[in-house]
Amino acid sequence: MSTITIIREGEACQVRCINPGKVRRLAKTLPDSDALKQLSDVFQILSDPNRLRVLYCLSHEEVCVCDLSATLGMSMSAVSHQLRLLRALRLVKSRRDGRIVHYSLADEHVAKLMEMGLKHERE
Repeated sequence: MSTITIIREGEACQVRCINPGKVRRLAKTLPDSDALKQLSDVFQILSDPNRLRVLYCLSHEEVCVCDLSATLGMSMSAVSHQLRLLRALRLVKSRRDGRIVHYSLADEHVAKLMEMGLKHERE
C-alpha cells in the first residue's frame, strides 16, 4: 500500500538544491542517536499533565509523597507511580529522613525545562 503525501505550497523546496557546506555543518552538530533517544524519552514523560503537576510542585520546594498527594488530590499510590517514572529518567531525586521520603528536582535543568515550557505556553 503506498502513501500519498500532500505538501502545501511553501512547505517544501521547489527545486532540489543541496548546499554541501550547510549539510556538513549540520551533520557535525547532530547529537548521537542514544542522546536523542534519551531526550525523546524525557519529552515523552513530560507529556503527562499529572507528571507536570508533580514537577511543578517540586520546582518550588522539596516535598514528601503524602504532601504531594494532598496537594494534587491524587492517591499516594498514583503519586508514587509518577515519581518512580520521573526518577527512572533522573528528573527527580529522593532523600530519606527516617520514615519519610522527600522528593526534589534532580537539577536546575529540570526547573528550566518547566519554566521555559510554561513561558512558551503563556506567550
